[in-house]
Amino acid sequence: MRPNYHPEGLFDENKVSKERTNPITQLWHMNGKCPEDTIPIRRTKEDDILRASSVKRYGKKHHRTIPQPRSADPDLMNESGHQHAIAYVEGDKYYGAKATINVWEPKIQQPNEFSLSQLWILGGSFGEDLNSIEAGWQVSPDLYGDNNTRLFTYWTSDAYQATGCYNLLCSGFIQINSEIAMGASISPVSAFRNSQYDISILVWKDPKEGNWWMQFGNDYVLGYWPSFLFSYLADSASMIEWGGEVVNSEPDGQHTSTQMGSGFFPEQGFGKSSYFRNIQVVDSSNNLKAPKGIGTFTEQSNCYDVQTGSNGDWGHYFYYGGPGRNPNCP
Repeated sequence: MRPNYHPEGLFDENKVSKERTNPITQLWHMNGKCPEDTIPIRRTKEDDILRASSVKRYGKKHHRTIPQPRSADPDLMNESGHQHAIAYVEGDKYYGAKATINVWEPKIQQPNEFSLSQLWILGGSFGEDLNSIEAGWQVSPDLYGDNNTRLFTYWTSDAYQATGCYNLLCSGFIQINSEIAMGASISPVSAFRNSQYDISILVWKDPKEGNWWMQFGNDYVLGYWPSFLFSYLADSASMIEWGGEVVNSEPDGQHTSTQMGSGFFPEQGFGKSSYFRNIQVVDSSNNLKAPKGIGTFTEQSNCYDVQTGSNGDWGHYFYYGGPGRNPNCP
């Protein structure tokens, strides 16, 4: 299938700012391409499965890894060992989200930890029935067996319990693109006070068929999540989040030194701290719009933080991330 409609206003931004940033490719392109009407699928090897806690959990996130900005119970926040620095909107019906995400290769302290930067499209309560569609980049030694930054997607319709997975590791997401591989390494990545690279991700609901589509960059429609996978998201999303997430397994009883984003705090600004720019939401008329009433959330701002702003070129943006363990984050 192909999407019937793209969101209105998608190409306005591109007319304005001819992308200053450089094109991003995937490493495997150096070895060839896939023929038309086929799709690239990253091979799952025995080692990949042996690294998982169990065959059943392979390719799945752990339960309770969604940042809940207004969770009343602070203990709940930390029980999963996941930490976030995010911007979010809620209180409306959302039919998609877009962002241009700065790409880095954060250092991971323990192989069972990860660091990712993504957008979340959420429906339902934060209970057992949460629906989520997620896309972005991640470094996850457990999942991929290395420390490369990789493009990924995720979905669940029951709060990460039984349904859903990363990339194409279970049925659900239907890929239609022969050029971009899910879970493949992104290259090049940004360097401190050096060249900056970013990727643009758009997820939107086709008003006609009701499926959720994903586009990478300006040219690649990657595929879709069929509407029937979801309950709440079959209608619309009630919350959109953008930002970073890490696992803090507290090795040696101290906070992990796994980095989020570039590993530097937002105050450092462009070229040093990682950013999301031109963040937008899709409304019920299938228009891309600036998000209204952006909130931010982080569990421990002296470990990982977030700072929002807006200007003409970048629209609504934020810097996020941090080093994890440091003198103020023991």
